[in-house]
Amino acid sequence: MEFLPPLISAYAEQHSSPETDLLKKISRETHLEVNMPRMLSGHLQGRFLSMISRLMQPNLIVEVGTYTGYSALCLAEGLAPHGRLITIDKNKELEQRVKNYFQQSPYGQQLEMICADAAEFLPSLQGPVDLAFIDADKQNYSLYFDLLLPKMRSGGLMIADNVLWSGKVVEQDSLVKDKDTQALHAFNEKVCKEEQIIPLLLPIRDGLMIMQKK
Repeated sequence: MEFLPPLISAYAEQHSSPETDLLKKISRETHLEVNMPRMLSGHLQGRFLSMISRLMQPNLIVEVGTYTGYSALCLAEGLAPHGRLITIDKNKELEQRVKNYFQQSPYGQQLEMICADAAEFLPSLQGPVDLAFIDADKQNYSLYFDLLLPKMRSGGLMIADNVLWSGKVVEQDSLVKDKDTQALHAFNEKVCKEEQIIPLLLPIRDGLMIMQKK
């Protein structure tokens, strides 16, 4: 999932703003106690999400895919004073862990975790959405995009994680055999053809697709 040499990644982290104590705790406990800790956004990507949010000062952030709450708390750092963040995940096993972390955060009252299927919840979501982060099941990225786009305000941003999929999106064998790779490649192609969107694919960590609604 990392495209930079480890020493360069470490150098970038050393010269970026530090993680909060709570984020360090989440990272440590996720690696010790939760399956697939590589799903965690991590220090550098987390600081990027925080910076984008701080620049936008969003009133409404929607996250599809919570995992252990690290990225949600990074995004929350830029919320407007009365803004809110809704994060959606259907993994009930992690729900209480995430809510406990949220309660320890200074943004706790602005955060809401919805334990549900995002495809079922998003149609009922009331916008406008200023900032959205998609980091869930890869085969439904295009669906989540379609459901979120009409709810995004003009100038709003959607960000999708893992769009390079460890480099598999440029490997012909993976494009033929792997459904997740196929889905992510189709998603990347889709957003680049969408006339309502200005796309930018950044090779940060496992690839972030930045999409601004015109």
